[in-house]
Amino acid sequence: MSIPTIPVTCYYNGQILRSETDVKYEGSETVIEPLEVPVECTFQELIDMIYLKTTIDKRRFKLVLICKYPLRSGKKFQPYPVRDDSSVRTMLDLVNTPTIEEIELYIKVVRVKAQVNQSVGGHADIFVRDNSNVAQFDYGCGLCSGPIPDTGPNGDDEDNADEERNDEYGEDVDDECDGDDGDVEVDRQASFFRAFNQVLENEQGIYVSAQAPYCDVSNHPDDETLDEPSPVAYHLPLTPHFQHVENLHNAVASSWTPWVEPTTANSSGEFVIGQVFNSKSDLQEAAKIYSIKAHQEYVVVASSKKLLVLRCKKAEECQCQWKLRAMVIKDTSLFVINKYTGPHTCVNPCLNRDHHQLDSQLVSTHIKALIQAQFSLSTAAIQASVMDKWGYQISYKKALDGKHKAIRQLYGDFSQSYTELPRLFLGIEQTNPGCAVVWKTCETNLPNTEIFQRVFWSFKSSIEGFQHCRPVMSIDGTHLYGKYKDKLFIAMGCDGNNQLFPLTFAITEGENTDSWGWFLACIRNEVTQRAGICVISDRHPGIMAAMVDPYLGWAIPFAYHRICMRHLASNFMTRFKDKILKNLVCRAALASTERKFKKHMNTIGRINSAALQWLEAVPFQLWALSHDGGRRYGLMTTNISEVFNSVLKGARSLPVTALVQLTFFRLNSYFVARREVGGNRLASSEQFTPYVDAQIQGRVVKAGSMEIVLYDHVKGLFHVKSRSGRTHRVNLHEKTCTCVKTLIYGFLCSHIISACQHRCVDFRLFVEDYYTTKSYYDTWAPLFHPIFNEDEWPLYDGTVILPPDSMRRFGSGRPKSTRLHNEMDVREGKTLITCGLCKQLDHNRRSCKNRNQAQ
Repeated sequence: MSIPTIPVTCYYNGQILRSETDVKYEGSETVIEPLEVPVECTFQELIDMIYLKTTIDKRRFKLVLICKYPLRSGKKFQPYPVRDDSSVRTMLDLVNTPTIEEIELYIKVVRVKAQVNQSVGGHADIFVRDNSNVAQFDYGCGLCSGPIPDTGPNGDDEDNADEERNDEYGEDVDDECDGDDGDVEVDRQASFFRAFNQVLENEQGIYVSAQAPYCDVSNHPDDETLDEPSPVAYHLPLTPHFQHVENLHNAVASSWTPWVEPTTANSSGEFVIGQVFNSKSDLQEAAKIYSIKAHQEYVVVASSKKLLVLRCKKAEECQCQWKLRAMVIKDTSLFVINKYTGPHTCVNPCLNRDHHQLDSQLVSTHIKALIQAQFSLSTAAIQASVMDKWGYQISYKKALDGKHKAIRQLYGDFSQSYTELPRLFLGIEQTNPGCAVVWKTCETNLPNTEIFQRVFWSFKSSIEGFQHCRPVMSIDGTHLYGKYKDKLFIAMGCDGNNQLFPLTFAITEGENTDSWGWFLACIRNEVTQRAGICVISDRHPGIMAAMVDPYLGWAIPFAYHRICMRHLASNFMTRFKDKILKNLVCRAALASTERKFKKHMNTIGRINSAALQWLEAVPFQLWALSHDGGRRYGLMTTNISEVFNSVLKGARSLPVTALVQLTFFRLNSYFVARREVGGNRLASSEQFTPYVDAQIQGRVVKAGSMEIVLYDHVKGLFHVKSRSGRTHRVNLHEKTCTCVKTLIYGFLCSHIISACQHRCVDFRLFVEDYYTTKSYYDTWAPLFHPIFNEDEWPLYDGTVILPPDSMRRFGSGRPKSTRLHNEMDVREGKTLITCGLCKQLDHNRRSCKNRNQAQ
């Protein structure tokens, strides 16, 4: 009776290449041999069959067998070592796997060389083991540290060697770490160094003399050395290999090491004895990346300021010998690997979604540059970036922790930033004198210590530029998302080109009557004393109270308060939940004449009398353009404040010192760009800003089709009839028109332009100075000056400012949203849910109240 066999395809005389999802065997001289392996074949019988089939000399060469093994998904593969009877049976069982078309067995041929017993410095003895220990193999992450083909200068496969290191990690290595500064007598120890150099060739794959002109032992190699990396180092820095033992301490892994971007063409990835790292953290990071790329995990056996010992997580379960030991070099921060056994001999049957070594610290290092480029980088984007780089799906909490650590590394500690804030303002004031900074703190029982409550700041350039802006100011408050639950107050102006003008900022404990009154008082005392300023805001009770307080300087006639139309409409929608009524409210607010305003209000009253009463309870001059009297210059919302809030959205999760610095640099970028625009328009003799130019050009075209009747040429009284048939009265002497648009916006309407053309009057005289190019340039002309380095800032000798513990966010994980959500958070144009039974909005079949009746 014949013995059943299983077909196995053998590959040799090539190279194993591994990607994140597959294992391949390639080479220009690759030989493929089919084998019929008996079902009950043992490991030794398989070895003998291969020797017989391939005619490889068993006395000169040893074999390392690796099988292409599928993961659970069936779409990814990883190398599987075949080293005993059990692994042979596992390989043959693949014939029953549906996703496997054929069993592929990769053969590595390793030449046996003579034993090397010399001891080098503090290094352990290196000697040849027998063929029974074939655990040191290339499984895709790098060549083994045991039997490695020799890649000497000639590249001849017949010069391959089989060397291994001693794995005694407990011996003292102080002499190795300290090194010896004395000269080495090369002639007397020629045989000694030849043996050691041969070991380095076998372990590291290439030999470079330290005396060669192209060998750079510094920590900053030339760019030219990066073009031809060693074929055995993709986790390994391109460290030169030395002829003298003491020079090993100069091979320091530096920041250009290509650990993070391995390629299958660079087939090594193992650590080597004598490899040196700038610090312990650099070594830990390298070990983490190595383990992630190898899809293996390790545990920390010992860790201190002077020692780091790692071993495979499956050392006891799978008898994996992977282990690494490194020590600090005396009187330095450098860490040197003095003991290493690798690569891993264990195999993961499947890949987990996450990796133990892919911790938040490594994530923070990876995303640091991303955080610098985009403060508002989302946690989901961090997860996607990590997945794209390493192929692992980290948890939301790990991604968030990594983001917080990256922020601390880049911008400092949240608590310490409150203490450093006074000196930062001194540094800004040093080169930008005239800035306004106002503090409010609380006393403590500790001497020379106060608790932070509020800080107000405005830059000198903003204070000077606001004098040339329209007398309109928008104020708004927003939340900070850092470690403390502070609020950020912002006041924005508007320039002649209808662009936002950042004016003042403040960090307070919250939005209340006292904080808003303090903020507005700081603006009046430190920034501007202009009379008649229009302040646009929402209907926060603190703002409403502060604007009528006669002691704060914002009551009529010193200032005029107006309400944001969008917030009013949102409050109306929350109360009545009628989108048609909401649109009518917006039309009434935007109506330029009282006639149109009354028309929309009457329509609202006919639909819902309660809605009309609700609107009438709010004074019309606060929200209706027709009753405004030209105070708000057509600005109906607080969008200019909220737009800048969105600009600072990412920075609102940073420490307060970083937030203040960002406001400084962001304002400087605004001033630089717009100052250049204003200068160019002045040079080209443009009289008005682009915004007003576009408005006037459109109205000039419209004015050409109007009918004009002159009544008084002295006072300039006209009767102007538009194409729609409506007539308006124009008085050029008083610069008025019954359409009121000139009063509302500050520049002339089409009716006045038509009258000016009739009388050959220059209509440009009817445009307010705020819209001229000269005023626009003067608005952005003040300069910001660079801040000196921190060590050059003046010393702060005031009280120590501590953060308020009462405002600290407690608990881990994602902070809860503090935004008061309303209908404004619903995306415009979003498709509403419609019930399939009653055809009503805002519910579905499952929640329909008429469900039982329909059935």
